[in-house]
Order: sequence, then structure tokens, then C-alpha cells
Amino acid sequence: MVKCVSILGSTGSIGRQSLDIISRLPEIRVAALTAGTSVEMMAEQCRQFRPELAVMGTQAAADQLRGLISDLPTRVGWGEEGLIEAATIGCADCVITAVVGMVGLKPTLAAIRAKKRIGLANKETLVCAGELVMDEAEKYHAEIIPVDSEHSAIFQCLMGSGEKREVKRLILTCSGGPFLNKDAEFIKNATPEQALKHPNWSMGAKISIDSASLMNKGLEIMETRWFFDIDPKKIEVVVHPESIIHSMVEYHDRSTIAQLSTPDMRIPIHFALAGSERLPNNLKKLDLYSLSGLHFMPPDTKRFPCLALAYEAVKNDGALQIVYNSAGEAAVPLFLEKKIGFMGIPAIVEKAMNHFHA
Repeated sequence: MVKCVSILGSTGSIGRQSLDIISRLPEIRVAALTAGTSVEMMAEQCRQFRPELAVMGTQAAADQLRGLISDLPTRVGWGEEGLIEAATIGCADCVITAVVGMVGLKPTLAAIRAKKRIGLANKETLVCAGELVMDEAEKYHAEIIPVDSEHSAIFQCLMGSGEKREVKRLILTCSGGPFLNKDAEFIKNATPEQALKHPNWSMGAKISIDSASLMNKGLEIMETRWFFDIDPKKIEVVVHPESIIHSMVEYHDRSTIAQLSTPDMRIPIHFALAGSERLPNNLKKLDLYSLSGLHFMPPDTKRFPCLALAYEAVKNDGALQIVYNSAGEAAVPLFLEKKIGFMGIPAIVEKAMNHFHA
């Protein structure tokens, strides 16, 4: 089991849920916490978990935090330098990377080079630099454990279940998001408030919008390609509205192994922190008798073109994946600010990809 952890992005959804799990595992100590500008929440986390280091995104936020926790021994840093220090702090044997965006790449690489165990929840790290990250992990013998429910599921399905050459398909499940059963006209006119209401998961704004557009699943295809070193042609997405089966692995002998649990991100987080152990917890168990059924269907790439664009990006080169991700990072805030419509997100991504190829 992990003994001491740093959490990059502790005030976000994954960060908060990671701390919830740690609060249930008194054997784990918190070495460092980082956040953007959520000063008051960070102050509360510092008082509860007493980290050695707390890092904010800006100097102003760091100064404010310093004033709020002046009675604690916690050091306060800020910016990229602080993130890297949190990722490499000596007492931590594990780093949960839960920041949003490409800001997570440098500290993740720094943690790998410091031979930390990485609980990876930052998609952009593998989307934008997958080959580099996995090569560095191999070079420095740093273990990377996925925290996303889909990749954690695949990781668990592959454990002791055969060689990579025996894998026929990796099947990523997808809830379909809040617009699964909505027609094209409704999706076109969808509001941010509607897009943020995911039917199964409680997540931050960026990932919630990405889930509504299926861009999140596109990013997961790219992650899967690098994380498991597999041909993108062997990665398939299937819509599974109940979010009970989190992903599957099909082998050449036609056996398919699936990982099932309730839709609770704390379950893959617990798995990542527990290491190779299957530790008990008091999270909600999966009650099969309460399920009305499990359903599966192919994704509709006409209503959700971000997924088709992802397949186009992943079959080309790494640079096009960066374009896909960066365009999405730029488009989502515009939608949340109501400067573009929902279908403006895939339009911006497609335009950026076409411009790159021009």
C-alpha cells in the first residue's frame, strides 16, 4: 500500500475524492496538495490533512493561503515550480495527478524521474506526450496506475489474464452522457446547464462537458493507445448507459473479461492507492439484483462528431492528438461562457485539425 501521497489538483473532483479515500485509510499520510485558486477549500484541506507543502496556481492565491494557515507548519508555494516540487517531494511514494489540462505534463514527468508511483488522472499527459511519458516510466522504473474508471478497468482485466499478443480488442464503455437519447436539434441548442448534468457521474465542469460531447471518450482512446501500447484499431467504444461495466478486454479465444462496480470514482482511486492489494472498504457494493438490465449500443458519431474526430487524430500522428486536445481545451470555456453553441465544440476541433493538415 502507498504510505505517503502528493495530490496534484486536490480541490477538483478527483482530488477531493482521493482525500475522501485517504481519510478512510489512516495509514496513508499526505505530503503535498496543489490547487488553482480555491484558497478556502485548500485551507480546509491543509487543516485536516496537515501536508508538508501546499501549492496554489498564482502568487496572489498563495499569499492569501499563507495568511489563512499561518498557524500551521505547512509551507506554501505557487506556480509550475511549486507543482514540480509537490510532485517530487521526498517523503511521497505516490503522486495522484488530477490537474486539468497540459499543465499536468511537466510535474508528471518530474514525478516519474523521481521514481514515484503515479496515480494518473490527467488525460492530457498521455494524449499529448504518451510515447515520451511511457518511455520515461520504463527508463526510471516508475509505476503508472490509471485512476480513470475505464483505464483502471482495463488494467484490472489484464492483470494475470494473458499476454498482450493474446488481446483482440480493448472495449471502452461510455455512458453516452446527458444527451444520449436527445435528437440533433436538441443537442444543437443545448445549454451549459443541461450539458453539465451527467446522469451517472459527479465531475468537474470541463470533463462533464467533454463527456456530453463524447470528446472525453475520444481522449480516452488516445490514452488507451499509449497506456497499453496497443494499435488504435483494436480500441472500440461501446455505449453502456448504466455505467456498471467500466470497460472490457476481449481475447483471441473470444473470451471477454469485464470489470464491474457502481459508478463511483472512489473505487478506482482506492485500487490505485492500495497497490497490488485488494483492501476492504465501506464504499457501496454492486447489488446485481437491483439492476433492471445492462444495455449496449454503438456510439452515434453523427450526433457526437468529437468521437469520430478522435479516431482520425489517433490514427495519424501525435501532433494531431495535441491539436485535438488543445482545440477542445479552448472550445469548452467558450461554450460554458455561452459564446458558442454546443456543436461549436466539434466545429472548432475539426477546423483546428483541418488547419493543421492544410
